[in-house]
Amino acid sequence: MKRLILLTGFLLLFAVEMLRVYFIMPFPGSQKQNTINLAYWLNNNIWWLRMAALLLLIYPVYAILKNAKRWKKGIVVSALGIYTVIFFFFNFRFEADKMFYQPQHKNLVTAATNKIPLQKLVVGVYFNGQAKAYPIQLIGYHHQVRDTVGGVPVMVTYCTVCRTGRVFKPEVNGKTETFRLVGMDHFNAMFEDATTKSWWQQASGEAIVGPLKGYALSEWPSEQMTLASWLEVHPTSLIMQPDSTFSKDYADLKTMITARLKAVWKNVIPFRGKINRG
Repeated sequence: MKRLILLTGFLLLFAVEMLRVYFIMPFPGSQKQNTINLAYWLNNNIWWLRMAALLLLIYPVYAILKNAKRWKKGIVVSALGIYTVIFFFFNFRFEADKMFYQPQHKNLVTAATNKIPLQKLVVGVYFNGQAKAYPIQLIGYHHQVRDTVGGVPVMVTYCTVCRTGRVFKPEVNGKTETFRLVGMDHFNAMFEDATTKSWWQQASGEAIVGPLKGYALSEWPSEQMTLASWLEVHPTSLIMQPDSTFSKDYADLKTMITARLKAVWKNVIPFRGKINRG
């Protein structure tokens, strides 16, 4: 019985840590099943599940460390060490917002001082007489950039896997909201709002799980084209420049996107909602 409790405790401890992240990140096989509700439940109950697993482990681990042979003690200590490594990586390395960060120095300049090549694709926004261009090579890493266009707050988003750019009004129930990148569902980026912790699909702006499920963010009109084409229409547009803090990350993204797209586009992507490629 003691051995069964020990095994159950460790299996539960390992499983909840890994599955919580596995279901919402692009690991092999993780994006093809409808596991979003399970992923959300695991995310919201992770501390209770950890406590349950640890409570199962307290007595058998204590008994083994006190009375068992040395090799049994070694196995238990090794298992605890492996869990420590798993906990670290799945909480501080593999989570989406630990891999992709928001710009620290947001710099938008005129065409005269722009450093972005004109053949690069941008997400362009024009509102209230002001035009701004956000290079996909930059927002593809950040996934979202918060800014104002024509005095109005905007949330410029881009998913590098499904190649979808969207610009939303970052407001929920009349209140300006903060969002963080939480992961991916069916190969589309997913955000979590700070207030209700609902999860929002990037391609549609719809909350797909959580208290606000079914609610959709208002979308601002935007266009995707080369920077040269955008400047032909909006010659006074401001253009977002690279944040030097993330120079290496921008470079690494090119390699990552190429590898990811090769893997993803081999299959038809089952996707919640219509993707408009702009």
